[in-house]
Amino acid sequence: MEWSAPVIVLATRPFGEGDVLATVFGAEQGVWRGLARGGGGRRGAALWQPGNLLSVRWVARLPEQLGTLSGEMVHPAAALAMNDSLALAILNAAVAVAEGALPERAPEPQIFVGLLELITRLSEGAALLGDFVRWEKALLAALGYGLDLSRCAVSGSAEALAFVSPRSGRAVSRAEAAPWQGRLLPLPPFLLDEAASGPEDWRDGLRLTGHFLARAVFGLHHRPLPQARLLLYDRVTAMAANMESPSSCPTPSPNA
Repeated sequence: MEWSAPVIVLATRPFGEGDVLATVFGAEQGVWRGLARGGGGRRGAALWQPGNLLSVRWVARLPEQLGTLSGEMVHPAAALAMNDSLALAILNAAVAVAEGALPERAPEPQIFVGLLELITRLSEGAALLGDFVRWEKALLAALGYGLDLSRCAVSGSAEALAFVSPRSGRAVSRAEAAPWQGRLLPLPPFLLDEAASGPEDWRDGLRLTGHFLARAVFGLHHRPLPQARLLLYDRVTAMAANMESPSSCPTPSPNA
C-alpha cells in the first residue's frame, strides 16, 4: 500500500540512529505517522522540521503498519520563521495543536487548507494572529465542539454580542451578561465580522479557543494544552499588557 501527497510536518521523534518517527498532516490522509529514514541526520533534520510543507510518499506492506515516509521540500516554513520569534511561536503553536487535537488518519481538508495558509503567511507577523484564532475556532467545529456566536443564548438577539458562556460555547449579549460577566469569556469583535483587531482582541480570542480546546479536546485525553500554545498565549498577553494602562488587571491563563 502507498500514497503520495503534500503534507505538513507536525512533529518528529528520534528512532534509532539517524531515523525519526514523523507525524505529518495531509488533506485527505489526516494525521499520519511513519518512519523517516535519515530524518535525524544532518541533511534529513532540515527537511523534517515541524511546520515544513513536503511532498511525501508513504509505503507499507499492510495499511495498519507504520510504513516509511520519504519526502521533498516544498516550502521551508521552519527555516523561514527561525529569525522571527513571533512567527516561530505561531508556527510551533499551530503544529502542536494540530498534532494533539486531530484524530489519526481522518481526512480534514478544510483544517489542512487553513493550516497551510497560516504557515505560508508567517511573514505577516502579528497580523496573522486573528486568523490563527479563526483556524482554532474552525478546528473546534470540525471536532464537534463548534462555538455558536450567531445569537445571544439568553435573549436570542444578534445585537451587541460581547461574551461567550464557558460551558455552552454560546454567545451572550452585553446587556444579558451583566449579572454573570465575571464568569464569561470575552468575545473579540473580529470573530463576528472583519473588524480590525489588536493585541487585546488576539489575547481574548486565544483565551476563548484555548478554553474549549483545553476542556473539550485535550481534556478528554487528560492532557493539557501544548506548551507551545501556552507560550503563544503568554506572549500575546504581554503584547496586550504593553498597550493597556498600568491599572488594568491581568487576564487569567486560558486553563485557569
